[in-house]
Amino acid sequence: MQRPAMKIAVTSGKGGVGKTSLTVNLAVALARLGHRVGVVDADFALGNVDVMLGLAPQSHLGAVISGECSVDDVTIEGPHGVRIVPAGSGVRALTQLDTHEWTRLAEAFVVASRDLDFLIVDTASGVSDNVIDLIGLVDYALVVTALEPAAVVDAYAVIKLVSASHRTKGIGVVVNAAEDADEADLVFRQLSMAADKFLGRALRYDGFVVHDVELQMAVRGQALVADRDDAEGASRCFRRLARRLAASRPAWTAPPVPVPGPRPDVALEAVHGEDAHRCA
Repeated sequence: MQRPAMKIAVTSGKGGVGKTSLTVNLAVALARLGHRVGVVDADFALGNVDVMLGLAPQSHLGAVISGECSVDDVTIEGPHGVRIVPAGSGVRALTQLDTHEWTRLAEAFVVASRDLDFLIVDTASGVSDNVIDLIGLVDYALVVTALEPAAVVDAYAVIKLVSASHRTKGIGVVVNAAEDADEADLVFRQLSMAADKFLGRALRYDGFVVHDVELQMAVRGQALVADRDDAEGASRCFRRLARRLAASRPAWTAPPVPVPGPRPDVALEAVHGEDAHRCA
């Protein structure tokens, strides 16, 4: 029996920490290891995976959720054969989904992951209901953060809400734009100690991506550093992250995907105290 795809949600409590850049570079790094990889852009309001890759999709995930198109209709091929399911940009109706739409989305994840080894889901930033519910549809949550205090606090907010809603969900942390391993270790230790003390949750440290001017230039030029074979820099960090995640891919069959329902009411204050659719 074929091993199931590992579905990973890449998420962050705060915008501007490089979540989408990490998503696409990780996808390419996994593909270069020989894995079959797909990316779903699930930032329904401000999706930009296609922009970052210089692609021009004819339709997007919103058409699948509305029932107008199939996943195959909207999927396009990205670099190294990575399958891309783009999202709409500025589509307000997608920010609040009803039960039927969530069911279609859950089914879309199943279809999109067929014949793949990894399906990477790029969520919106923040702690909206959509984000937390989306994480319930995957196997693993990868939280992206950075050294700045606001990024660490907001990453903890995501971890707390995911823990409250999906108690057994695996949660990993990646520190982006770190000066070195010591800085990244410091950030992870802060999150790990807080999660252990206040949530009773163990976090996994999946690594860091070093601050790299070449990465910033690549983003502006709609290019990927994971395409490079540099011995140092962000490219090496993405390859290391890809190998770690590949080693943790489960050998079991995933349980049925749940449709989101009511979740525990976790006040955010407590966190801080402690276009038209067209089928191709």
